[in-house]
Amino acid sequence: MASFCYSRNVKIILRKINDHILLKGCHRNVSEVSNAWDRVPLKDVQRFIEECMVKVGTSPKHAKYLATNLVAADYRGHYSHGLNRLDMYVKDIETGTTCNDKEPSIVKESVATALVDGNNTLGPVTGNFSMNVAIDKAKNVGIGWVVAKGSNHYGIAGFYAMEASKQGLLGMSFTNTSPLSVPTRAVKPTLGTNPISLAAPARKDSFVLDMATTTAALGKIELHDRKGINIPNSWGVDSRGKECNDPKPVLESGGLMPLGGSELTGGYKGYGLAMLVEIFCGILSGSTYGPNIRKWRNTTTVANIGQCFVAINPDAFAPGFEDRMSDLINTCRSLQPAEGEDKVLVAGDPETQHMSNCDKIGGIPYHPNQIQFGIDLAKKLGVMEMNVIKNS
Repeated sequence: MASFCYSRNVKIILRKINDHILLKGCHRNVSEVSNAWDRVPLKDVQRFIEECMVKVGTSPKHAKYLATNLVAADYRGHYSHGLNRLDMYVKDIETGTTCNDKEPSIVKESVATALVDGNNTLGPVTGNFSMNVAIDKAKNVGIGWVVAKGSNHYGIAGFYAMEASKQGLLGMSFTNTSPLSVPTRAVKPTLGTNPISLAAPARKDSFVLDMATTTAALGKIELHDRKGINIPNSWGVDSRGKECNDPKPVLESGGLMPLGGSELTGGYKGYGLAMLVEIFCGILSGSTYGPNIRKWRNTTTVANIGQCFVAINPDAFAPGFEDRMSDLINTCRSLQPAEGEDKVLVAGDPETQHMSNCDKIGGIPYHPNQIQFGIDLAKKLGVMEMNVIKNS
């Protein structure tokens, strides 16, 4: 998952690389957008993903859940978790490692808690089911805390947190993932990117934190590798556990660094946050956890990922939550920027800007390689290609 950039990190530097523009400087996927790219209308991306998934045997309802999540990721600028991941979901259904004929179920529950078994359905199917249970409980008793086992990759964590905030609730979402992160002082990937998300409603506004507990998401390092460019310091280590700027050794034999980078710069804090997520998701739910989770892109073993979904009704606490939330957000946004910076942002602002740009240009802009992936997949599965609007 991508991390929120504080104001001093959001300066955008344009660089020309391989005849396309990469917006660099802010460690967010939203920075990789270029209006020079061709674009695809949101509805057509949704249609394309649904048709691809149905073609390989997914039920139309489940395909819609997945497509809505992936489109939301790209629309918000989290390109590593949108259309870029479609081939993974297709393979999981094709190989039978993810079920296409089951539904999630509640194993046990109290008035405020529930344990859900995803029954190996697509991650967004388990995620939607679990967050809806949490929302219902929060409306009834003030809080809903739901953990799920037997799930799969569920897209961006923020998607589920925002489902709660749309209904005036605070939403939180966490998931463990394949072991990709190397703990501080270690050499072996043992924990996942283990994202954290909090969405809080405000007056005609919202705060949406959606961040990995690693300095960078795996998808961002993969994108750098495809483009043949180095990764910044603190993103990854090689097989010896040493910080590395070449993405290939990080992907092939190394691992990701915890949020904060090295121990000297506070990486042990990111390591601790990853453990927190693992406790909420893997340990609490009884799913696989830590190094026991299947390797990334392994399509021969059931994932059994653990996830956690929380909804909180602010009305159960002090009145005026949304007013105070708006005041805090606006206080931060109105701070004087540091020299050379544009303006101070809060979590969710870069995504809002990206969505506004998509609306302005009439679709989601995609890198040429991603467009070609869509064309190739359409031919392979025998579905209609996406309607690509050429950049004029």
